[in-house]
This record gives sequence, structure tokens and C-alpha cells, in this order.
Amino acid sequence: MRAGAALLACLWLASCAAPPPPAGGGIVSMNPCADAMLLALVPPARIAAISHYSQRPDSTSIPLDVARRFRGTSGTAEEVIGMKPDLVIASSFTPPSTREAFARARLNALYLDIPASIDASKAQVTALAAAVGAPARGAALNARIDAAIAATGWRGPKASALLWIGGNLVNGSQTLLDDMMVRTGFANQAAHYGLAHTGQLPMEQVIADPPRVMLVPEGAGHDSDSRAAALRQRAIAETGLPVLQAQFPRHLVNCGGPVIPAAMTRLAALRRSVR
Repeated sequence: MRAGAALLACLWLASCAAPPPPAGGGIVSMNPCADAMLLALVPPARIAAISHYSQRPDSTSIPLDVARRFRGTSGTAEEVIGMKPDLVIASSFTPPSTREAFARARLNALYLDIPASIDASKAQVTALAAAVGAPARGAALNARIDAAIAATGWRGPKASALLWIGGNLVNGSQTLLDDMMVRTGFANQAAHYGLAHTGQLPMEQVIADPPRVMLVPEGAGHDSDSRAAALRQRAIAETGLPVLQAQFPRHLVNCGGPVIPAAMTRLAALRRSVR
């Protein structure tokens, strides 16, 4: 895991020498997952700004020191239009009023959804790479994802697991994380409970039908996360449940694309530790 994380950091850092903020043109990203993909696809000088989410420890998928070398956007249409970018990358849930403002300003905008699987994430990489004129880099990134799948695939019995995102929020079925968990040897206990996507999960349900493993946030940085984790740990200790708790880095939860290899490497290592 350390070698994989170091390689990923090197890739980011190699492409992220601090660029001067462009006076106009370039790419503006309002999407934190697009931020991570852009750093793997284009030279830093082409990036006029990234989303403010990537400059916060609880929502970034890239190293904070790298993210803070770029201008961060507050997410308003007025700010983005004023930057006169060549391309805006936003999320599929961008408000209609913002979309209309971009259209009136004749901005070229790409709206990305939340991929629910590795294949969907790879398709998103391909689409973004085409939009920024870097198809070869997109293909190379997808090749790294394929290599991670091949290296971390699990063929034995699966261990039931819950992956907590923060507080009492847990990852359910029909998500990219669910796909990665299943491929690396885990059975998503939240899916067993009937939870799709993400949602709040009461501790009483966990105690009544516990998983073998609970993957808890590492480096989340919120008091509510710490309190929730402490309550779970206390409940497990007092009930004597045979539940293994392991840390899963918070920055591996948010996005796909270049995050997938590191996330799958960590999940595979955790699965191998379960007896």
C-alpha cells in the first residue's frame, strides 16, 4: 500500500508544479473527482482552477499540498464565467440556473455524473480525456486501473464488511465502492441490510446482524466522525462481537479514476488480513 500510495503521489506531484493562475482560458473544474482526473490527464498550466472541495481534508481525493497550489473556485456561476475558461467541468447535479448561465455565456461545459462501478468510472475517464484532448493519457490511466483489478482480484470466500464514510453514513450497494469491495473479497453488509447507494445506519442494526469487518474512516477530521467511531467501538467491546475494525483512508472514499488503484490495493490488503 505504501509503495502504491507513493507512486500515486509521485504521479500527482510530477504533474503539479505550481502554475501561475491564467488570465483567461484553461480548464475550470467545479467537480472534485474531475480535479483528480485532470491532474493525471493534462499539464498543470492548463488548469485554471479546481473545486474548493479538493482543498478540504474531508472531501479531497488528491494531496492537500498539491490541491492548494491551484486556485479554488467557490462554485458560483459568476466566478467561473468571469474566468473565461475554455472548458468547465461540473457535476450532473449542477443547478439548472447555473447551467443556463454557462449556456448564455457560451461556455463549453462537461457535466459528469457519479459513476456506480469501475467500468462506469473508466468510461468517465475516457470521456474527460477526449474533452481535454488527451485520449492517450486517458487510455494509460485506464490501463493502470485494469492492472490494479488484475492484481487485487479475490477468488476465495468473501468476508462481510461495512464501510463507514463518516459519522453514521455507510456505503451501500450500487456504488463504485461497493464494486471495489466485492472485487477485492468483501461482501457489502449494507447491501445485505437492503441499503442502496449511501445512507445512515443505526448501530442497533449492526449489533443485531454484525459484519465480520468494519472499515472506519481514517483522517476524516470531524468531531462527529470521532464520536460515531468511539460509540461503535464501545458497542462492539461491550457486546463482545467478533468484529474486526480497520482504518480505510478518507481520501480513498470520494472518487474513482486515479483513486481506484490505491483504494483497491488498500481493500485487498485488508481482506488478506481477515481470517
